[in-house]
Amino acid sequence: MWPFSKSLTLTSSHIFEGFTDCHSHILPGVDDGVKELDESLAILGRYEEMGFRSVWLTPHIMEDIPNTTEDLKARFETLRSAYSGPIELHLGAENMIDNLFEKRLEDNDFLPMGPRADHLLVETSYFTPPYGFHSVLEKVKSAGYFPVLAHPERYVYMSPKDYDRLKEMKILFQLNLFSLAGYYGSSVKAVAEDLLKKGYYDYAGSDIHTITMLDGWPSRRIAPKSLPTFRSL
Repeated sequence: MWPFSKSLTLTSSHIFEGFTDCHSHILPGVDDGVKELDESLAILGRYEEMGFRSVWLTPHIMEDIPNTTEDLKARFETLRSAYSGPIELHLGAENMIDNLFEKRLEDNDFLPMGPRADHLLVETSYFTPPYGFHSVLEKVKSAGYFPVLAHPERYVYMSPKDYDRLKEMKILFQLNLFSLAGYYGSSVKAVAEDLLKKGYYDYAGSDIHTITMLDGWPSRRIAPKSLPTFRSL
């Protein structure tokens, strides 16, 4: 589903021209992603070369990384002040569905995404579903948000029926582009290709944590028509 071509690189194919990266860990010094401002700016510079239009900065919020919305907003303003390029920067968060999430859901303490601030990027453990997973997603919907499940192809506990049920619940799916490139292994790539074939993905993002993840991209050669047009938050 992401075939390689002998003629075009990712940059020269313009496949990312006007693209919105809806999942990234570029905001520096807040989680397991980018640590320093200089690296954040370097990544954005590479994104400019590839034609990206906008980027959502989505740092982790979870029990192990208890970022606060106010602190993230302050750090976002620091990055936005330092960046002078053409890419539009937006602040969201990747919210782990854990005990902290339940409390924040009660308090409506989120950094939602989208022009109407009504999309919520959520994730779970890669190995086990959270207790009451589906009921929590329904609570998110009842609170007025559209749940966007980050990188569903990477959850090893999910079966095809699990994905079908989530789509029946109108849960939106976000693809990690690196999954299609085999970055997380062949099994994740196969699941991503299957979900893509079924038309289950709504959004796409890099989930980039460090500039080294980009080092292989410019040399990768792909067919520019191999990806569908994803929604833009």
